[in-house]
Amino acid sequence: MSAFSRRVADVTGVAETELESLAAESVSEVLLLRRATGALTVAKSGPALGAEARMLRELAGAGLPAPLVEGEHDGVLLLEHIENDGVFSSRAWADIGTRLRRLHDHRGETYGWPTDYAIGTVTFDNREGSDWPRFWGEQRLVATASLLDRPWRERVDRLVGRLRDLLPEAPPPALLHGDLWTGNMLVRDGRLVALVDPACYYGDGEVDLAMLDLFCSPPDCFYDAYGPLEPGWRDRNALYRLYHADEPFESLRRRIPRRRDGHRSPLRVVNHQAGG
Repeated sequence: MSAFSRRVADVTGVAETELESLAAESVSEVLLLRRATGALTVAKSGPALGAEARMLRELAGAGLPAPLVEGEHDGVLLLEHIENDGVFSSRAWADIGTRLRRLHDHRGETYGWPTDYAIGTVTFDNREGSDWPRFWGEQRLVATASLLDRPWRERVDRLVGRLRDLLPEAPPPALLHGDLWTGNMLVRDGRLVALVDPACYYGDGEVDLAMLDLFCSPPDCFYDAYGPLEPGWRDRNALYRLYHADEPFESLRRRIPRRRDGHRSPLRVVNHQAGG
């Protein structure tokens, strides 16, 4: 067993034999605890557990399903276990669209988040402000580009210089999940039952849609349930997906599925919009 499992056993009083590994991520370990009462609890490690707990409470406060935070002790975050079946049916996608619109209707006064945090090897500057193109360019794209080779960094820098012509000046500051993909959405019986592993901040709601679209193709029923989008959202979709290119672009090129549905690759957008 790992040092984390021993710590979980010490904190909860649950024997290590009653712990089951759920995931071993690059920055966290996740265990399932079986308590004497039969109740199940999830124990998670990580570099910023207090921040994650606050984000989960923020999602719940906005009316979204999220695991109840049971406690945080000695580097262990304890969360309610949510049963799920992993079946993303049309009914489930429609429910996700409805609930995601509710999330994005929860508004802030500025863009950003009260504290900085890291995703993988990238630490993001979440200083709050009212200039959306500047926030997206300097505090998101430039941070991501720091992992890239110099030619790509230069292309991204040129693209950032054009963002005022490509992005809305002041979209409503919507509460974002920030790391939205099917792995962080738990579904059961055709309903969204929990959002997990958030990286919240306030920004353009289209950012969450862009990341979701990066790794899968939500069906029409999702967009119908979400509701109308502003003109030009498909072009902005590719710009917003660049933020999630948190690895060298050649690796990203292999990871993103080929699209034939009119969506533009974020790699092509960098070259086109930056003049590369």
